[in-house]
Amino acid sequence: MAKLLWSDEFKRAGRPDPAKWDYEVGGHGWGNNELQFYTKGRKENARVEKGKLLIEARKEAWEGKGFTSVRLKSRQAWKYGRFEIRAKLPVGRGTWPAIWMLPEPMGQWPRCGEIDLMEHVGYDQNRVHQTIHTEAYNHMKGTQKAEKFLVPDASTGFHTYGVDWREKRMAFLFDGKETLVYEKHGGESEWPFDKPFAFRLNLAVGGNWGGAQGVDESVFPQKMEIDWVRVWA
Repeated sequence: MAKLLWSDEFKRAGRPDPAKWDYEVGGHGWGNNELQFYTKGRKENARVEKGKLLIEARKEAWEGKGFTSVRLKSRQAWKYGRFEIRAKLPVGRGTWPAIWMLPEPMGQWPRCGEIDLMEHVGYDQNRVHQTIHTEAYNHMKGTQKAEKFLVPDASTGFHTYGVDWREKRMAFLFDGKETLVYEKHGGESEWPFDKPFAFRLNLAVGGNWGGAQGVDESVFPQKMEIDWVRVWA
């Protein structure tokens, strides 16, 4: 039986647990021409209510940007394991929620590697993407290893997004079932997944992908709700 190594069940109301989560702050576009400013410590953008973590994007002026949101980073990183997050996604053209992982320390992207457990863009409602990025396989080259599928109630119900990452195999999961399998081959450019990775949880506004069909400002505020985050051996 798998051993639970770490979790956040979001039982304590207020700001995210500072022992488990840090903030990545700024409004420089994050390499994607995103429109939001990621804030730190504002309950308007990240808070725990009724056993759920709420990550909220808001239409408001902040540090020269027209929207605020939050990008959380787990303070802990792990090498291998089963990683699962149960979430309900926002709606609306221009929203771009993501549940993903980057190495710690990060290193140069895409050589460092990226694991996307879930991405969703509001102009393509209910289509969920799971993706691996490496130096050899990434969206800049159009070679990324990815799977996409429809989740009819992605924004009205909770679903579990995950990845089972082992020494020579990575299997993405949706509600416990495998969706995409990637096996180790080649060198670091194909498999940089031999070092600890940390979680990122964020809700972007606009950007190269999220804003490809514009932003419907009337839909904000919008939230991604997280029921729990769990890491298994």
